[in-house]
Amino acid sequence: MAAIEDDDVSVILEEQREEIMAAKTLTRDHDLAFSLQMQEALAVSRAAHTSSSSSSSPESPTLDFAGGDDGFDYTSLILEDIARVDQERLDREFGVQEMKRLKVDLDRRIHDHKFAKEIMNIPDADWTKDGDFFQKPYSLKPSSSVAKVSPFSFSAIEGESFRVYCKGLVSEEMIGETRVTVGGVGVAICDSTDNLIWEVTKVLVADQSKSPEIAELEAIVHGLDEALTFDLGRVTFFIDDFKLFNYVTGRVEPRQSGVATLVNQVALLQKKFPYCQPSLLTRNDVKFVFKLARDAIVSQIKWPDETSKGKKTFKETCVICYEGITVDKMFSVDGCFHRFCFSCMKQHVEVKLLGGKTATCPSEGCKSEVKMDCCAKFLDPKLVEVMIQRKKEGSICDSDKVYCPYPKCSELMAKAEVFEYTKQFFVGTEQSAARKCMKCGMFFCMQCKVPWHYKDTCEDFSKSKGYQNVGDGMLKSLAQSKRWRQCIRCNNMVELAFGCYHITCRCGYEFCYTCGEEWKGKKATCTCPIWDERNIIRDTNVNRRR
Repeated sequence: MAAIEDDDVSVILEEQREEIMAAKTLTRDHDLAFSLQMQEALAVSRAAHTSSSSSSSPESPTLDFAGGDDGFDYTSLILEDIARVDQERLDREFGVQEMKRLKVDLDRRIHDHKFAKEIMNIPDADWTKDGDFFQKPYSLKPSSSVAKVSPFSFSAIEGESFRVYCKGLVSEEMIGETRVTVGGVGVAICDSTDNLIWEVTKVLVADQSKSPEIAELEAIVHGLDEALTFDLGRVTFFIDDFKLFNYVTGRVEPRQSGVATLVNQVALLQKKFPYCQPSLLTRNDVKFVFKLARDAIVSQIKWPDETSKGKKTFKETCVICYEGITVDKMFSVDGCFHRFCFSCMKQHVEVKLLGGKTATCPSEGCKSEVKMDCCAKFLDPKLVEVMIQRKKEGSICDSDKVYCPYPKCSELMAKAEVFEYTKQFFVGTEQSAARKCMKCGMFFCMQCKVPWHYKDTCEDFSKSKGYQNVGDGMLKSLAQSKRWRQCIRCNNMVELAFGCYHITCRCGYEFCYTCGEEWKGKKATCTCPIWDERNIIRDTNVNRRR
């Protein structure tokens, strides 16, 4: 049976609407005439009847038969159905036209990208000779296949490979004082060079029984459906979960029936493509589509509100303090995109800093790191600097740390990076101990840890009075008077408060406190005594000992 064209459907709907409206008008005329006749009959009957009572009888009600015997207007209901069907038809037409426009735009972009590559590969001689005449105008060609739904052939799309990124999430969130389980799906379709073509966020119907695996598989199904909508031929879809990857590739048989059903659905969708294969990657590589899924979740847990000034805004519940907070005062952790209010995040980060740790996401089981540059929204700038400094200190091993000796700077740097930086300004950096601070720009001596001594060698400067009054010179003088020992690996000073002479530095180096010789395999390489009774027996009344 031949399909009815959209124009024919429109004509039929309009004819039905006109016929029903005419019938409704005729019915109303008949009902009105009948109502008038009944009222005249009642009036005649009332006039002929003589009543001994002087009281006036109640006025007879006017009869309304416009709606039929039961008073229901069926014609209005039919007209509403016709209007709904007509609107659905218009929506479908708009969807088809929009999808065609997107496909044409995609086909043109791929065509232009390929032509640009061809131009880049043209030899210089040919370009000089015929460069002004190279052209490859874009045009849609009629489809040669009878099975094609579209009358046009998108040749550029048909020869291109596409990448489909999918992510499904299920999360427990708070809406007011109610804890709910919500889900979201994010889908992104990119070309072979990872240029974004199409992105979708969808709300996932979730409950407490829905597992993250099911949410991920539903996201893959949505992603492949979107790819089929574009009639993409060669598709690679990406999975960031090793277990799901084994399910989809058939290496492992899923035990749960719901998971097995979705895996079979993915397999059926794969067969609809000329080429469709899964690929495994890390979570960091799907970060942008992860955000799309989180956006779908956030859209379900926020509600409209009105400020005291009459301005409309949205609120959502912080899962820590359970307060309704405006969305612009909510902080999203980069990486996992869990959301908390500024006040709770401020307390969380400050507590971590006081404990000497870097802050991670407060959500239970989440290990995403809180980025320092994002904390400026709710933290004091000085605390942000402390966080940045602490992270930098943790990323550089003790033996590789270099501090600028100028008191007003004291910038922390790594030996390798300050060496590469100094090479840009100082000739002969490889043979010299001179280094340039990456923050204040002042030169200093890498070996002496003091401002650069231009005229003296390190040996001569270490014997001068200037060395005794500057930087490491003052420290070494103090160390000699206090009998401290310097670790030869990281150059940190160590003071023995009590205990034996076997010292383990914070950098891990082990040595003898008496002579400085290294301990190997938990054994001394010198003949010094291991302990002294004065250092073993502590006087609890002396508060200065640690």
